[in-house]
Amino acid sequence: MLQTSLRYLAVVAFTANFSAASALADATTPIDWTPIPVEEVTLFYPGQSSFQWLRSPEHRGARMVGRGTSCKHCHRDSEQRMGSDIVSGGRLEPNPIDGKKGSLRLAVQAAHDEENLYLRFRWKTQAERPGVMHNYMRYDGQAWAFYGGPRSAKRVRQGEEPPLYEDRLAIMIDDGDVQRFAEQGCWLSCHTGMRDMPGEPASEAVRSHPYLGEGGLGRNDVRKYLPDSRTDTSTSWDKVKSPEALAKLKEKGVFLDLMQWRAARSNPVDMADDGFVLGYRLFDEGKKPFSWNVDRDSMTPEFMFDPKKVGRKSLTVSDIETGPEPAALIREDNATPYDPDAGWKEGDVLPGRLLSRVDARGSAADNSRVTGKWENGSWIVTWIRPLDTGHDDDIALKRGNTYTFGFAVHDDNVTTRFHFVSFPVVVGIGRGGDITAVRLD
Repeated sequence: MLQTSLRYLAVVAFTANFSAASALADATTPIDWTPIPVEEVTLFYPGQSSFQWLRSPEHRGARMVGRGTSCKHCHRDSEQRMGSDIVSGGRLEPNPIDGKKGSLRLAVQAAHDEENLYLRFRWKTQAERPGVMHNYMRYDGQAWAFYGGPRSAKRVRQGEEPPLYEDRLAIMIDDGDVQRFAEQGCWLSCHTGMRDMPGEPASEAVRSHPYLGEGGLGRNDVRKYLPDSRTDTSTSWDKVKSPEALAKLKEKGVFLDLMQWRAARSNPVDMADDGFVLGYRLFDEGKKPFSWNVDRDSMTPEFMFDPKKVGRKSLTVSDIETGPEPAALIREDNATPYDPDAGWKEGDVLPGRLLSRVDARGSAADNSRVTGKWENGSWIVTWIRPLDTGHDDDIALKRGNTYTFGFAVHDDNVTTRFHFVSFPVVVGIGRGGDITAVRLD
């Protein structure tokens, strides 16, 4: 639930460290956050609720949704209760994760100047260690194989492998061109047929699809998309409009800006990725800050830690619980080409991802001033986003306007729908909103 700035003092206990730590400016966010109002947004666990579910007879508010009534109209102040009900294993969660909480409080601060939007976030993690490990590989004495995974994975649920998945913060932005996003937020982009959702198609069916599969995007699963990108009223995953029609929609601005800060794949190089949602969830043009560190033919790593810089060539399984340092392979900083004759032992572990700030380029590298710090059990993420990136796959923000944001947090080693989401949030840049970005002098 959003709290107005008049209730700033009511959340002082929660945000004490948040504000105190902001008193000293740093090179990435050269502003003093102390006087910036703190707004609190409650994110909740959505389970398998989707665009289709909102309009189905199972949803008592389906008629109101059809009339364009906003989700907050019926569910204001209900986020914690709904999240607790869903996460416990009701009709919207057939595969509950033991011990997972149903909601999360996200503290948000916002400011702006003539060129940038400044955002600062804080949330407490459920796990006692940050989720900074992702797609790791383990040597079993003979070969390398992926190790660990999200808490939703069967092998992790059964205790065969540890939960290893990155914490994430995602931001969706709409400038009013996506119909009903202001009322329904990210539910407009979540559909039957997506990963871990009802009706998920077989990977072979996706690979054979002319747009999504081998003849188009080269994918084997279904991810976020907008109703405007489909030809039928049910917005089926496979009823995609032609590439030409999608391009025309994008030219008209019918897409969502989607940016994700990733504790494993972007934070070590002080970045976040940059993407958009229309016919699929795609990265912007250019090169994002992370890539695979795996030769798919031989299933061996391509890089290892440089012993001259790190003091060792790999991590070990025993490092996982302590939070390894470093946890990420950065090409220009601590990596060297993989040596198959380096005396690998059973239990050696290497990241399956390779990071590089130097190699990132183009629109995919717009979010180059984002930092995250985990302290006292909480993440503090500061984010500078240019109001206008100069790229047509980003939404240009203007002072004096309001925009609809959606926030999501992947916490406690989870992926896909096992996250926390917000209802739509109005962000005003120099004008009133649920969150108001104040002007910097």
